[in-house]
Amino acid sequence: MNEEDVNFLGGLLMEKQTIGFIGLGVMGKSMARNIMKAGYPIIGYSRTKGKCQDLIEEGMEWADTVEDVAVKAGIIITMVGFPSDVEEVYLGNHGLINRAKAGTYLVDMTTSAPRLAKKLYEAGKEKGIHVLDAPVSGGDIGARNAALTIMAGGEYQVFEALLPLLQTMGSNIVYQGEAGAGQHTKLCNQIAIASNMIGVCESLVYAKRAGLDPENVLKSISGGAAGSFSLTNLAPRILKGDFEPGFYIKHFIKDLKIVLDETEALGLEFPGVSLAKSLYDELANEGLGEEGTQALYKYWK
Repeated sequence: MNEEDVNFLGGLLMEKQTIGFIGLGVMGKSMARNIMKAGYPIIGYSRTKGKCQDLIEEGMEWADTVEDVAVKAGIIITMVGFPSDVEEVYLGNHGLINRAKAGTYLVDMTTSAPRLAKKLYEAGKEKGIHVLDAPVSGGDIGARNAALTIMAGGEYQVFEALLPLLQTMGSNIVYQGEAGAGQHTKLCNQIAIASNMIGVCESLVYAKRAGLDPENVLKSISGGAAGSFSLTNLAPRILKGDFEPGFYIKHFIKDLKIVLDETEALGLEFPGVSLAKSLYDELANEGLGEEGTQALYKYWK
C-alpha cells in the first residue's frame, strides 16, 4: 500500500464517505448502527431485508445485492456466517473482489479460516483491492456497546488507516500481523472459550445439585480466579433461563471445526476443543443450533 492510497483512505474517513456493510445479523446490525452513530452513511445488504427494517428507518440505504454494495462503497465490511458465505461474497462472479473498483478497502470481520483470509488478500492484491481480516469477540453485548475486541491481519498501513472506523465498533483493537493472523488469533480466542464454557455450565449444575443458591455462588466465584467473560455475562442468562443467541451454537460449531482443521494441519491434538464440539454437536442435532452458546447448560438437563 503506497502513501497515495493511505492519503486517499484517510480522506474517505475524514469526509465520512459511505461505508458498505454486508451481513446484518445479531452482531452486524449493532456494528452497523454504531458506525452510523459516528456519522458515517451506510449502504447495507443482508439476506433478509425485513430483519433490517429498523436500520433502514434509521437512515441506512438498502442494497438489493452484494454487487450494489461493491459499486457504491469504497470501504466495505462483511460480517457473514460461514467460510462458504465469505467465499461467495468475495469471490463469486458478482462478489466484492470481482465487482469492486481498484482501491476499494474490504474488511472481513467474520470468523473464518486463516487460509481463506490469505486467499482473499492475494486475490484482492491482484486487482488493487486492499483486504483486511478483522474478526471480533465480545458477542451481542460488545457489539451493542461498541466494545468489541478486534483482531486484525493484513498490511499494517491498511490497518492503521482503517483504525478510526474500527474504533466505532471496538475498544480493544490489536494488529496481529500479516493476512490470516487476525483469524488465527480469533481461533485462539475460541479455543480458550470452548473448555471455559463447559466449566461454567458444570459449575452451575454442581451448585444446584449441592443445594446452593447459584446466584450467590456467582457472587463469590465471578470475581475470583475463576472469573471470565462467560461466567460474568452468560452464567446470569443461564440462571434466568435466557438462551437467546449472543452467539449462535451453529456458528460456534463452525468455529470449532475450523480450529480442529487448523490444529490437524499444525500436528496438534486438542481434546478440550474436541469435547466441546462433540457436546455442541449433540445440542445442534436436537434442534438447538439457533440458540446461544450458553444453551450448553441444557446438555446436563
